[in-house]
Amino acid sequence: MSPTPVSHLAAGKVRDLYAAGDELLLVASDRISTYDVVHPTPIPDKGRILTGVSAFWFDRLSGVTPHHLVSARTPEALAGLDIAGAGLDADRLAGRTMRCRRTRVVPFECVVRGHLAGSGWVDYRSTGSVCGIPLPSGLREADALPEPIFTPATKAAHGEHDENVSFAAMVEALGAPLAVELRRRALAVFAAGAAHAASVGLILADTKLEFGLIDDGVGGEELLLIDEVLTPDSSRYWPAERWAPGGSPPSFDKQYVRDHVSAAGWDRRPPAPALPDAVVDATRERYLEAYERVTGQPFARWWPGPLDG
Repeated sequence: MSPTPVSHLAAGKVRDLYAAGDELLLVASDRISTYDVVHPTPIPDKGRILTGVSAFWFDRLSGVTPHHLVSARTPEALAGLDIAGAGLDADRLAGRTMRCRRTRVVPFECVVRGHLAGSGWVDYRSTGSVCGIPLPSGLREADALPEPIFTPATKAAHGEHDENVSFAAMVEALGAPLAVELRRRALAVFAAGAAHAASVGLILADTKLEFGLIDDGVGGEELLLIDEVLTPDSSRYWPAERWAPGGSPPSFDKQYVRDHVSAAGWDRRPPAPALPDAVVDATRERYLEAYERVTGQPFARWWPGPLDG
């Protein structure tokens, strides 16, 4: 049997997307973006860290929701594919590639917030609400919310910002059955993620999830969790031992880079500035610690390691 052709479909801020028959290859690069602009300086191993974290969570969440991951183990992910025809090689793809089922992407980001942080804190200070959801008065930055809240956002075109919308707007766009199920699934994923994070000394403050639809073979559609899941790029993790309400706790995401470029006076417009070596090294260490604390495994077990042997 001839190998399945592989062709490049799109390049996102971090991932490159390739078609492989009725499946997709998601290849995570070492690129890093802030404020939706990609910096010219990569973070070494970032793509492999993100892939390893996603693979861990897709496996762990399989009882919570079906998902699109076929394999992130490099030999299996590339088996039967003509990657050379797309100008790719196994060394470049190893440890950073997910082979996935192809879905019709639901055009909303499913955001769940368990703590008051980021844009949610900004919104609360000005309105007493987060994305239109009223919250008790007197909350401080980083406070835990009374319960996690679901705050969808429209998926923006490349280079633009996602826009927070009400759940009612999501219902109007998608219909109540799908919107309600998306909310249920997102909250369930967050609950499972937060519980595991707490067990390893982390707080999962918020996360952004994506879902897609595929034909179920009997005339209906099946909803799958797609893209990345509960990674330091899509989620805000805090070390529990250093969390205290009233300020922004240290985090394992790219907030460190945001803080650096903001302090340096960047106006958030392209082009993004290069990052100094010290910021690159410190950012890599944060991503690496997130991987090892979340998965309970040293990074060497993911890359390089037995997954490629």
